[in-house]
Amino acid sequence: MDTPPSADRLIEEDRRVLWHPYAAANSALPLFAVARATGCRLLLADGRELIDGMASWWAAIHGYNHPRLNAAATRQLANMSHVMFGGLTHEPAVRLAMLLTELTGQDRVFFCDSGSVAVEVAMKMAMQYQIARRRQQKNKFVTICGGYHGDTLHAMSVCDPDTGMHQLWRGLLPRYHFAPRPKSRFDSAWLPNDTEALEAILKARHEELCALILEPIVQGAGGMWFYHPEYLRVARDLCRRYDVLFIADEIATGFGRSGKLFACEHAGVKPDILCLGKALTGGYLTLAATLCADEIAATISMGEPGVFMHGPTFMANPLACAVALESVRMLVQSNWQSAVGGIERALAANLKRCASLPTVRDTRALGAIGVVETVAPINMASMTRRLVELGVWLRPFGHLLYTMPPYCISESELRRLCDAMFEVLQPE
Repeated sequence: MDTPPSADRLIEEDRRVLWHPYAAANSALPLFAVARATGCRLLLADGRELIDGMASWWAAIHGYNHPRLNAAATRQLANMSHVMFGGLTHEPAVRLAMLLTELTGQDRVFFCDSGSVAVEVAMKMAMQYQIARRRQQKNKFVTICGGYHGDTLHAMSVCDPDTGMHQLWRGLLPRYHFAPRPKSRFDSAWLPNDTEALEAILKARHEELCALILEPIVQGAGGMWFYHPEYLRVARDLCRRYDVLFIADEIATGFGRSGKLFACEHAGVKPDILCLGKALTGGYLTLAATLCADEIAATISMGEPGVFMHGPTFMANPLACAVALESVRMLVQSNWQSAVGGIERALAANLKRCASLPTVRDTRALGAIGVVETVAPINMASMTRRLVELGVWLRPFGHLLYTMPPYCISESELRRLCDAMFEVLQPE
């Protein structure tokens, strides 16, 4: 058996040949080699152990190296790891789709590769639906500021145009319509005028709008903002009034992260099109899904060319579907509401003390999400190093230091995460 390289050598070779997300090819940002992961812990190649407060970008809701998910992957490997989905089907895809439609109330499931692609599929689906209705002019989108929907080309066009990550592409992307971010906080009074700007856009532009797309309740990478459920209820009604589809991007919020199984449940609304990803496979494999009502699927199928024009090579990958099926079953069979509720209470209590620091503008917690918003932009490199020295893994950005841990995190692990956040936010 080959001797594993040292941590230093691994990082040296990484820097020579790899390119990491949101980084320069020759980036000097801190880099840490992971040798193993189990539960809520990352074991680094240099022997250090970190409590993971990120759940691998919000996906590993059951923690790492879970025996049930490992067993599901092993069982499926014995049958087949992949088969094309054009003209063929298989039990993991069928069973997973049936479970997802049962849980969401949607009728049809289109599997794809990642969250960004699920958004691309949703937008393409909305446009083709309008074309099939002979309303070709309804080909524009409306969304709200502060949103983030992915890094692929069309998904970038509905991310925040000013504070998002895609200003470089301004002028090259389609130009769509943006309403102000909701001001009504999740845990505060509803401001009835919060939807006036959105209604004005819908009233003036509905003849050219095919859909409204937004992240329900929680805006993720665009600002970690939690807004009032009433905004969703009014937006849903406005879409019906003005004949505009309602797309809910639940890539980040799906599968319990906000305290409800799906964030739309906070408002009691059902979208026309729903995007799921991230936690779908419990962080094991990349898989996403775009779900819709039968009426949308039937309308597209009756129009020209009579088929939905999309088909990823690894669509409905059997290995990913088998693990996802087990992950979703594990979640709904567990007392996840109690676990997430406990995380929310602990985050709210432990992060509240950060609000007294002069470096902090705001703290907030919802479900298994805890956020500290800082006055000044965070130096990600230096703060990440300090957090690792304290034994925790978090990835701050902009003005935000936040955590979205696995649901299996213990009280002591969560307390250590919050203690580390408080420590690194101390004024220098």
